[in-house]
Amino acid sequence: MGAANDLGVRLGFAGGTTLTSIEEVRADASWASQVGFDSYWVSYLVGVDPLVALPVVAGDAPNIELGTSVVPTVGRHPVSMAQLARSAQQACDGRFTLGIGPSHQVVVEDRYGEQWDHPLERTREYLDVLLPLCAGEPSAATGNQITGHVTLDIPCEPVPVVLAALGPNMLELAGSLTAGTHVGQCGPRTIAEHTAPAINAAAEAANRPAPRIISLVNLCVGNDPNGIRAAASAGAGFYAALPSYRAMLDREGIDDPTDLILAGSMSEIADGLASYVAAGATDLRLGIYAPDQEHARATRDALAEWVA
Repeated sequence: MGAANDLGVRLGFAGGTTLTSIEEVRADASWASQVGFDSYWVSYLVGVDPLVALPVVAGDAPNIELGTSVVPTVGRHPVSMAQLARSAQQACDGRFTLGIGPSHQVVVEDRYGEQWDHPLERTREYLDVLLPLCAGEPSAATGNQITGHVTLDIPCEPVPVVLAALGPNMLELAGSLTAGTHVGQCGPRTIAEHTAPAINAAAEAANRPAPRIISLVNLCVGNDPNGIRAAASAGAGFYAALPSYRAMLDREGIDDPTDLILAGSMSEIADGLASYVAAGATDLRLGIYAPDQEHARATRDALAEWVA
């Protein structure tokens, strides 16, 4: 595999979940823009809130898409989410994309103290309120769990919404109602045999445009791939224990999430990325998963050269 544009898909840089300051987001986003990435994504966990950080740094990362990957639907009513998203879109001059997801049972129950009750139904009702508001239309939805009757007065371009989806029912929801999906812990086999067929069929049945399949791929440049993956294993157990991610790893035929990390030379990594594109990914969200600062710098330098 040669240059990045040989892949023929949009390349995003993943800021990850460990960003703890606006200045870190600014530095990352500015670098991604200067290098030539098509987009920059900030995740949501316990660091800075991407719905606040991305609008603040939009001027430092001109001409690229800025998005969340992903914000959980728990903890924010869809009216509040839409207000934040449209405000972000205004600040980002139309370059903002909202990535949301229902999260996981252990997060919803333990962190937020809410019930994991009919998550598919709740997500559908959440979208019934959120999507019209993000499109600049009134919301008039009454659901069993979520209701929203409001019109927002925040002039901006419509906000594209991408729904994180792993199981078949959530993929059907994403394809039939939203602009696409974010997927993590999904390898090429899973995307080719499960993700892409399900979401594409749902979009086609709903007469919607072909959906985005934005695949997170973690990578690290180094001459000891096994050592790189071993160093990452300590933090991987959390993901392997989540049922929805565990199901995707089983589909891929692997036991350890670290097996999905692309490690080696940039040329070898590029070949691995090509397999995701062949599987049906429309976007690659590239995250650096390095055991130390030396590997992180080497990977960033190699990515910059490859993308440019």
